[in-house]
Amino acid sequence: MGKTFTAGGQPLTVLERADLTLEAGTVTALVGPSGCGKSTLLRIIAGLESPDDGGSVRIGDDAPAAVSSRGELAVAFQDASLLPWRTTAGNVALAQKLARQRVDRKRIADLLATVGLEGFEKARPAELSGGMRQRAAIARCLITRPRLLLLDEPFGAVDELTRRRLNIELPPLWSGLQTTTLLVTHSISEAVLLADRVLVMSARPGSVVADLPVGIERPRTLEQQHSPRFTDLVDRIGALLGVDAPVPPSASAPPSGAGDSGVAAAVGG
Repeated sequence: MGKTFTAGGQPLTVLERADLTLEAGTVTALVGPSGCGKSTLLRIIAGLESPDDGGSVRIGDDAPAAVSSRGELAVAFQDASLLPWRTTAGNVALAQKLARQRVDRKRIADLLATVGLEGFEKARPAELSGGMRQRAAIARCLITRPRLLLLDEPFGAVDELTRRRLNIELPPLWSGLQTTTLLVTHSISEAVLLADRVLVMSARPGSVVADLPVGIERPRTLEQQHSPRFTDLVDRIGALLGVDAPVPPSASAPPSGAGDSGVAAAVGG
């Protein structure tokens, strides 16, 4: 799958090719330079953008629209996009209503407590900080127990202390649901901490240049960031992104199956 936009009357290719399969129940992180097409790829998988070359996305046997209508696909962007007239709990409940699920008030309260919003259930978005709104958006994503969770810099507006806490407390929630997760992040250490697999993208036009298994036992802890495996992998990814010493050419070879054929992205069911 590729994607070209028009900028100033000229074509601008942001995504050169993508042939991607996500294993069910795993977390895959996508890292790369700004403007390399990470968010565009996520939007294509979500069904919010169409690829240019006839590629398609399948989530199990379904198209994204069918999965989304059942609440089985959830997306959290950098902008929380909460409805200003609804309370925090009401915004989370809306996801269940749209998915035609029974509104589970206890689960809503439990999720809001997990993301640090206990006591703010009746607050309106204007009464919340940017980080608090983002945490409410994450709770809204998880409330429907999605099969596929797409996260685009979900912790970007959250303070560092809360970000560290969420990095540890949220993964057990989606792993417990056997949710397949694709995370876009600019933080290499966050990618390694959260993911089972890290995909490294080249500069625009973006393509996947490395597919790296993390191989660190779960549940993850902040202390694991000091382990040799963790630091070695962070250094390797940094080198691939040009922010560290170079790595051998073999380490940056494209992953198996990431060719020029434009094969549709697929997500295990």
